[in-house]
Amino acid sequence: MPRIKIYQEDHIASPSWRMWQTFSANPFAVIGLWAVIFLLILTIFAPLIAPYSAEMQDQQVLLLPPSWDPAGTVEHFLGTDDLGRDIFSRILHGVQLTFGMSLLIVAASLFFGFIIGSLSGMMRGIKSSVLSHLLDALLSIPSLLMAILVVAVMGPGLNNVFWGVGIAMVPQFVRAIHLAVHEELQKEYVTAAKLDGANSLQIFWYVIMPNVWDVVIIQVTMAISAAILDIAALGFLNLGAQAPSPEWGAMVAQGLDNLLLAPWTVTIPGIAILFTVLSVNLVGDGLRSALAPIRN
Repeated sequence: MPRIKIYQEDHIASPSWRMWQTFSANPFAVIGLWAVIFLLILTIFAPLIAPYSAEMQDQQVLLLPPSWDPAGTVEHFLGTDDLGRDIFSRILHGVQLTFGMSLLIVAASLFFGFIIGSLSGMMRGIKSSVLSHLLDALLSIPSLLMAILVVAVMGPGLNNVFWGVGIAMVPQFVRAIHLAVHEELQKEYVTAAKLDGANSLQIFWYVIMPNVWDVVIIQVTMAISAAILDIAALGFLNLGAQAPSPEWGAMVAQGLDNLLLAPWTVTIPGIAILFTVLSVNLVGDGLRSALAPIRN
C-alpha cells in the first residue's frame, strides 16, 4: 500500500499528469480529442472502409439524395453527385487529402521552422533584430494569400499545394519558436547554467527546450486548423486538387452548379471541413488551458 501511495503522489506531482487532469476535465476538449483520433483512423483506413471507389460513376443514380430522404437509398448513405459518384466514399477518401495532407504539411513546416526559429532565437544583436523584422513582414501576409501566390507560380495540383501551404506555415513556426527561445534566454536559470559551464547546445536542449515545448504544441494545433482551411480553399478556387479528386474543398466547388437541385453535394463536404477544423480547435483550446498553469 505505501508503494502505491508514493506512486500516485509522484504521478499527480508530475507536470504531464497535471496537464492531463486539466485537459480531461474539459468535456469539449475530450470530445475534440476523440474526434481527432477518429479522423486519424479514417486517414489510415479510409480505402478499406469506403464502400465504393472515389471515382466510380453510376449513371443510374445521378444526384441521388441521402438515405434519410424518401427518395434516398441505404446503398448510398450520403447520396450521389451529378456523375453518380458515392458522396460517402468520396468523403472518406477525402480525409486523406484534406486532413492527412494538413498533418504532413504541418510536420514539414515544424521541422524547418523549429531549426530556423531555434537558431535565430539563440542569436542576439543585429542578426536577431533583422530576422525579427523580416518575420513580421512575412506574417503580415495572410497564409492563404501566400499559398495562393506560391501555387499560382508553380501551377495547380496537390503537390504544389503541399509546397504552397507549407511555405506559408514556416514563418509562423519560426516566429513562435524564435520568441519563445529568445524569452527563455533572459531567465535566471539560463544564466545559472552558463555559470555552471554549460555550452550553448546544452543550454538550448536541456535548459530551454523543456520550457518551450508547450509553445510548439499549441502552435501545431493552430497550424493544423489553418492548413485544413487553406487546402480546402485552394481546392475550392481550383488551384489545389483537380477533378475528379475527392478533396473536400474541390467537392464543394464541384457541387455549386447543383446547389439548388442537390444541396447535399455542397453541404456534406462543407460539414466535413467544419467538423474537422472544430475538432482540432477544441483540442487546441483544451491544450492551451491545460498548459497555462505549467507555463505560469
